[in-house]
Amino acid sequence: QVQLVESGGGLVQAGGSLRVSCAASGRTFSSYAMGWFRQAPGKEREFVSVISWSGGSTYYADSVKGRFTISRDNAKNTVYLQMNSLKPEDTAVYYCAGGPRPSNWWGDFGSWGQGTQVTVSS
Repeated sequence: QVQLVESGGGLVQAGGSLRVSCAASGRTFSSYAMGWFRQAPGKEREFVSVISWSGGSTYYADSVKGRFTISRDNAKNTVYLQMNSLKPEDTAVYYCAGGPRPSNWWGDFGSWGQGTQVTVSS
């Protein structure tokens, strides 16, 4: 297991940008696929993006494709989610997660952060 801590959430106007980060502890970070999920009030947790252990493969939900970019720096044990052209419907708590392989299902990830709130005002 790897311990994960998200940061960088906040309040932004529609059309703006925000970058959230996820710092991991442990020497095995580079062996994990890392994902971002989000959960809005009253809604189920949904997949946002995932990146392979090497960073060579990335996948996105259709709702964020072209607006969000996932990246990772294994030397810093950190994964990032750059969010551009934000919309009010992007408002949610954003969670990072670590797992053995890239997946869009939250059940495949065994390590989770505590989440960071992203609020997009209209």
